[in-house]
Formats: sequence, structure tokens, C-alpha cells
Amino acid sequence: MKRLKVFGSLVKDSLDTITHGSKKYHIWMGFLTFVMLAGMYCYSIQLEHGLSVTGMTDRVSWGLYISNFTFLVGVAAAAVMLVMPTYVLKDIDFKQAVLIGEGLAVAALIMCLAFVIADMGGPSVLWHMIPGIGVFNFPNSMLTWDVLVLNGYLFLNITIPFYILFRHYQGKEAKSSVYIPGAILSVFWAVAIHLVTAFLYQGLQARPFWNNALLGPRFLASAFAAGPALIILVLAIIRNFTEFKIQDKTIKKIAMVVTVAAQINLIMLISELFKEFYAPTHHSESAYYLFFGLDGKDALLPWIWTAIPLNVLATVLLTFHKLRNNFKVLFFCCFILFIAIWIEKGFGLIVPGFIPGPYGKIAEYTPTGIEIGVTLGIWALGAFVFTILAKTAIGIELGKLKYKKKS
Repeated sequence: MKRLKVFGSLVKDSLDTITHGSKKYHIWMGFLTFVMLAGMYCYSIQLEHGLSVTGMTDRVSWGLYISNFTFLVGVAAAAVMLVMPTYVLKDIDFKQAVLIGEGLAVAALIMCLAFVIADMGGPSVLWHMIPGIGVFNFPNSMLTWDVLVLNGYLFLNITIPFYILFRHYQGKEAKSSVYIPGAILSVFWAVAIHLVTAFLYQGLQARPFWNNALLGPRFLASAFAAGPALIILVLAIIRNFTEFKIQDKTIKKIAMVVTVAAQINLIMLISELFKEFYAPTHHSESAYYLFFGLDGKDALLPWIWTAIPLNVLATVLLTFHKLRNNFKVLFFCCFILFIAIWIEKGFGLIVPGFIPGPYGKIAEYTPTGIEIGVTLGIWALGAFVFTILAKTAIGIELGKLKYKKKS
């Protein structure tokens, strides 16, 4: 009964915190709300007319939605790069950033699930994913494994930070015996969510572009580059606009993680390019279409030839210690690396897998305004959720949100 009382007080105080703030805070939240409403309007059109309003066809059946889903799975998995040093290795330098990283993982997973719902056409078909009711097809289908690992990882990333913040809200220290087992489990689970997503593509033998043994490891490398890069950018914003001061050494340690992961990702990219182009076969046509165009079709060329130079530039700059320790250079590199990997793991991975089709036909894909509107709305939803979580967590960690015992 007492815990319910404390929980009710926490909810009340959190609502009070997230509804009050500076003028910049209200402008930011108002902007996100507007984008979400615009996304909902676009989604209502999709619900009414079906997926025909998107650029997807029976030949290219995965597009912008699944591209963002794949990328965001990696962003969610990247929280492990803060969880493991903090909870498992007891590195106090990561302690300030770990709750922010887990909040980012929760927001990313919510966006992942939203993109899956959008790609399915509507929420009315979700009952198929309920075990015992729908056609769940477990354990044969990799999609069912993906549903399980994503929801399991979401549960871990909600419950662990909630327990810690709930204890801090009461002025108590969190018991390591309670949250450490969950933290250790989340380390393995984070790797699993991205590997299972990679296996989804690798298991489709008719799509040779994805049938690559390096796909799983490269998914992890790119995730551990893009995710922590986004965390660094978020921490920089939090340092500038809140009283929650993140130390320089914390950001520098995360920057080292980004650097090593970006270097490994680049090496794997070079290995894939060598495999595709040194001794090309007819299975290399998807890669040719992506990088050079095929039969006069070259819709993806501007995307991939933007991503590759940005990826190389960011990795080279981050490799030099002096440049990496210059925060202006670091933030710039993290931004362009995030954009580069978003393109590479999105359009550069999903769309070419369908081109050319099984009979050699090239049907290009371009997202429509409806798809872009829904996508922006979901990203705004993620930013909205993260802002709420971060504001509440920061208030508790700074001691501004405390449980007031009534005498």
C-alpha cells in the first residue's frame, strides 16, 4: 500500500515537472506535438486508402518504414555500451549518462514498434502477433523472434531505470542485487535484438544482397557507432539546457566507443565492397544498382554517395586524438556519422535487396509525402517520449523531485 502511495506521488510530481519548463522547452514540446499531429493526419490517409498511398509496391515491399525500424533497433541496442561499464564493470564515469542512454533506448524501441505497425498497414492486424490467438508461428519464423526480443528488451529498459529512479525518488540507494541481474541480462539481450534483426534478412536466400555472413557483425558495429554518437549529441544538449552537468571525461569515453565501432564498421564495409566488386557475379547486381546504377536506373546513387564520404570523413577525424577531444569537432563528427549510418542501414540496405526482382525487373522505390509525414511523426513521438523521460529522470537525480512524507 505504501509503495502504491509513493508511486502515485511520483506520477503526480512527474506530470507537474513535464508540464512546466522554460519558454524553449514549451516551444520544443509544441513543435513535436505539431509534427506528431501532422504524422497522425498522414497515417489516417494511409488507414483510409491502404499502403497504395506509399511508394511501396509488390516488387519493393519494404521501404522507409522498415529502413527506420532497422536503424532504430541499433540505436536501442547501443544503450548496452553504457549499461555494461556502469552496472557490470562499475565504471563511475558512465554513471551520469547511463539513465539517459536507457531512456533513449526506450524511445527508440517505441519508434521501432510504431514503424512496424505503420508498415503493416494498420493496427487491426496486430492480433496476428499475439501467441495463442494469432498465427504467431513460433519458433519457425524469425519475425516472431524479433517481436519477442524487442518487447523483452523494452521491458528491461523500462524496469531497470524505473526501479533505480523510484528508489532515488524516496531518497534511498538502489539495491544492486535487484537490478544487476537484469542489467547483465540486458547486455546479452541488446546483442540479440540486433542479431535477430540481421538474421531476418540473412535468412532470405532469394535476396543475395542480404545473404551475407558479415551482416550480423556489421549491424552491431554500425549500431555501436551510431547509437553512442546520438547519445553524445543528446548529452551535449542536456549539458547546455539543463543543470544536469555531464563531465567531459564521460563524453570522451563514449567518443572512444564511437571511434572504435566506426573503424570496425568501415573495415567491414570495405570487405563487403571487395566481395561484391572484385569478382562480381549476377548476385552482385543489387550492389551495382546501389553504387553505380543499373540499366539507367540510379535513384539511390545520391543517397549512398552522400553516406560513404560522410562515414569516411567522420571515422578519419575521430581517429585523431586531438580532433576527437575538441568537442566542436566531436559533435560535428557524431552528427555526420549518425546521418551516414542512417542512410547506409536504411535506404542503402533495405531497398537494394529488392532490386532487381527475381525475374530481373528493376522497379525503383521513392517514398511518398505520406510516408515521409508518418516517418517524421514517429520520430517526433520518440523525441517527445525521450524528453518526458529525461526531464523526469534529471529532476530525480538532481534532487528536485523527492517524495514528501506526510506527517
